[in-house]
Amino acid sequence: MRVIAFMVVVMAALIMLVASHEKSMIVDAQSRVELRCGWFSNPTPANAWLIDRNGEWTIGIQGGYQAEGDWPEIEDSQWVKTNVHYGYGCACIKATVDRKQERVIKIVSSYGKTLAACRKDAALKKKEPR
Repeated sequence: MRVIAFMVVVMAALIMLVASHEKSMIVDAQSRVELRCGWFSNPTPANAWLIDRNGEWTIGIQGGYQAEGDWPEIEDSQWVKTNVHYGYGCACIKATVDRKQERVIKIVSSYGKTLAACRKDAALKKKEPR
C-alpha cells in the first residue's frame, strides 16, 4: 500500500514538473524578439496585420486586441491607399509574437521599406493586399 502511495506522489510530482516546464517554454518562446518583414496592412481604423513569408500576423483588431508598441512609419510615396488614407505598405517589425495564434504581442521597433522590397521578394509577391 505504501509503495502505491509513493508511486502516486512521484507521478503527481512528475506531471507538475512537466507542466511547469512546458509553460516556461511557451513564455520563453513568446519573449524572444523576432525580425519580421512583409506587407503591413491597415485597411481600416485600428485594424492591422503584417503578412510575411510565414503567415498573417495580427497586430490590432478594432474594438479588440491591440499589440503593444508603435506601428511602422511608412513614407507617403510608399503607401498604397485603399480606403481614404488607410491602406498598406512594406515594413519590418522587431517584435515578440505568439506563433500559435499568429499574433504580435509587442512591437519593440519598426520601420518602413520600399514597396519594391516586398514586390521583389518571391515569398511576398502573391501576398500583396488589394
